[in-house]
Amino acid sequence: MPETEIKRYVVRLSADEREKLESLIHTGKRPAAQVLKARILLKADVSEAGEGWSDGRIVKALDTSLSTVFRTRQRLVEEGFEAVLKRKHSPNSARRRIFDGAAEAKLIALACSPPPKGRARWTLVLLEDKACPRALDPGVVELNIVERASDNTIGRTLKKISSNHI
Repeated sequence: MPETEIKRYVVRLSADEREKLESLIHTGKRPAAQVLKARILLKADVSEAGEGWSDGRIVKALDTSLSTVFRTRQRLVEEGFEAVLKRKHSPNSARRRIFDGAAEAKLIALACSPPPKGRARWTLVLLEDKACPRALDPGVVELNIVERASDNTIGRTLKKISSNHI
């Protein structure tokens, strides 16, 4: 990209925004994508304190793509400072949660209940058999808490719940 090209999305950061970005880069653990965006904004800043680098120079210095630099500038201008640093989630790309609040509560109640006869405790496979209908074995399921879920999903759900309430 030529150095003299007029930018459609011009980055002008306030002193406070620059300080937040510097702090983000130099303190604590942060996602790599968030740090990259902060570095892009600091390099692209045309304010008094900024460096005002061209997109091509930023691409080479930060080993990123031209589209990433462009989208970062664009998002700052169109959506604001806070939005550019947050991960954008598309509702279409995310999987629908298998266990909603009510299903989680039923799963917890089941896991806390006495185990089946002849068992010392509930296993994830036993919870799966009790909570989820299986097309191949319709006689096993009584509760029908969710349509389907693997023992891994049940384990992650129980782990998430126990870690949130400890």
